[in-house]
Amino acid sequence: MSFFSAWAGFAVTFKNIFRKPFTEKYPQKDWQPEIQPRFHGRHQLNRWPDGLEKCVGCELCAYACPSDAIYVEAGENTDDERYSPGERYGKVYEINYLRCIFCGFCIEACPTRALTMTNEFKLADTTRESLILTKEDLLVDLGPGMEQPPHPRRLGADEKAYFLGLPADGQADNRVPAEGVAK
Repeated sequence: MSFFSAWAGFAVTFKNIFRKPFTEKYPQKDWQPEIQPRFHGRHQLNRWPDGLEKCVGCELCAYACPSDAIYVEAGENTDDERYSPGERYGKVYEINYLRCIFCGFCIEACPTRALTMTNEFKLADTTRESLILTKEDLLVDLGPGMEQPPHPRRLGADEKAYFLGLPADGQADNRVPAEGVAK
């Protein structure tokens, strides 16, 4: 390194050292960044309009995850305890955000659209244990007209009517989900 190139580097430093800093207003509560529609943020497990879980415990999301961040353990539905409309449900569902690379392969693999990604980007925390989200953390809150599982299917007499979202009278379900609840 020559003598003049070192002083040229110092000159750039001294020129910018007294300049007004360029920062975003991130820590303030009133500021929200512009988030693109296809942004991959925090995951969520969705529900059917009657409150049953969409996850059927197929484990395809776990198989599709390249970083092995998802763990699913299936449980059997019975007539007395029904958590999803299928034969099985996701009894244990965990996503390890210490491993997740937010690629979206898990949501592409999900056949029932049970797993989707929100625009929530504030995922930092102080402990490693809090970054392993369980099923209770991931499930969408119950909206209007929803009932806490376990309960029998409420949206139709047969499977076709249920998955089309038709109530017993055969008319389309026109309810609007609450804010933060995915269809």
